[in-house]
Amino acid sequence: MKAPTTTDPAPSAPALDVAAVRADFPALAQEVHGRPLAYLDNAATSQKPRAVLQALLHYYERDNANVHRGLHELSRRATEGYEGSRARLAAWLGAASPSEVIWTRGTTESINLVAASWGGANLRDGDEVLLTEMEHHSNIVPWQLVAERTGARLRYVGLDDQGRLILDQIQEILAGGRVKIAAVGHVSNALGTINPVAEIAALVHDAGALLLVDGAQGAAHHGVDVRALCCDFYALSGHKMCGPTGIGALWARAELLEAMPPYQGGGEMIDLVEKERSTWAALPHKFEAGTPNIAGAIAMEAAVNYLAGAGHDAILRHEQALVTYALERLREIPGIRLFGPEDPDERAGVVSFTLPEAHPHDISTVLDSEGVAIRAGHHCAQLVMRRFRVSATARASFYLYNTTEEVDRLVEGLHSVQSLFGGA
Repeated sequence: MKAPTTTDPAPSAPALDVAAVRADFPALAQEVHGRPLAYLDNAATSQKPRAVLQALLHYYERDNANVHRGLHELSRRATEGYEGSRARLAAWLGAASPSEVIWTRGTTESINLVAASWGGANLRDGDEVLLTEMEHHSNIVPWQLVAERTGARLRYVGLDDQGRLILDQIQEILAGGRVKIAAVGHVSNALGTINPVAEIAALVHDAGALLLVDGAQGAAHHGVDVRALCCDFYALSGHKMCGPTGIGALWARAELLEAMPPYQGGGEMIDLVEKERSTWAALPHKFEAGTPNIAGAIAMEAAVNYLAGAGHDAILRHEQALVTYALERLREIPGIRLFGPEDPDERAGVVSFTLPEAHPHDISTVLDSEGVAIRAGHHCAQLVMRRFRVSATARASFYLYNTTEEVDRLVEGLHSVQSLFGGA
C-alpha cells in the first residue's frame, strides 16, 4: 500500500488551463534548432512567468536601493517589497511569523546554514546524523563537513528497488538513540519519489531528534505546510518554483533560530559592534549577512502568487497525469530502463531512464537537436546512481506548463536515438 503523504492532491482539484499557463512563459514560445522548444528540464530549473520577470524589472527600473539602510523613498520601497515578500512566503509555508523565514541563495545555502550553525553548536563526537541514499549532494556534503569538525557519524537509509525509502531502516537507526537530526528530501530529484515526510517526522521526533526537509523539488510542485509536515527546518530554492535564480529560503521554528549562532558575519546581521565582540540583530536578520538578493526576494512574491493562483493541487495532479502518460509511452520503447516508483501517485513530475544502446549524454544531445531539453548525468545524486548501478541517467522533468504532446516528442526523439545508435 502506498505510504500516506501530505502532498496527495485533492480529488476535486480543477484542471489546469495549460494553454493559458504557457502563454504566461515567454521562453516557451521560442524555437530551438528549428523546432518548437519542449522544455523538460524543470527539476534543474523552471521557466519564469511574466509576473516574475516584471517584478524584477520593476525593482531595477524604479526601486533599486539597499534595504534597511536608507532613509530615502527608494530604500523604503525596496525594504517594503523585500519584507512584504518574506511575509507572503511565510504565509504560504504556514509559518507562525515572517521572522521564521530566512532569505538565502537557495536550498544549498539553507542546508549549509543549518549544518554549520545548528550542527556546529549541537553535534558532538558519537552523535549521529540520519541521511538517505536518495539525497542530492547539497544534503550530504554540508553534513559531511560538520561531521568532520564535530566527530558526528553519518547514517544512511537505503532504497528499495523502486527507489522508495526503506522506512524500517529509519526506525532501526533511530533505535540506537544517537541520532540528533535527520535530513531528508521531500522529493527525489533523480527518481521523482515523494517521501512520506509527516510519517518520518513522527518517527524522528519520537526518538528525540530534529527533522530537516530538503524541499528543493517539493516546494516547486506542492503546496507546503510546514506545520502539517511537522518538520523543524524546511529549505527551498526559488528558481525551481518559477522564481529567480540566486534566491531561496530556510524556514525554521523561531525557538530553534533564536538558539542558533550566526552563520556568516557582517552587514545587517549585527546589532552592536565593539572592538572585541558584537551582538546580533533580531530574527530573521541575524542570518542575513551582507547585501541580499533584493530583486530576487521581491520577485519571489510574484512566483508564490503565480503558483498559488494556478493551484497547488491542480499542479500536482497535472504533473502526475503527465508522468502516468509518459511512463505508458516510454514503456513502448524496447530495452528502456525506468527508475523510480511504478505508481505515479508516489512520484512527482520526474522520469529517469536509460537506453542500452546510448549513453544518457548522447540521448540528451540527440533530443536537443529536435528541440527537446532534458537533463543527463548523475543529477548531483551519485549515491542514487550507485544504488542502481549506473553512472548516469537521462531525466525528463515536467511542470505546470508541459503537455502530452511534448511527451510524445520525447518518445519520438528516443526512437531517433535508437535508430542512430543501432537499436530497434
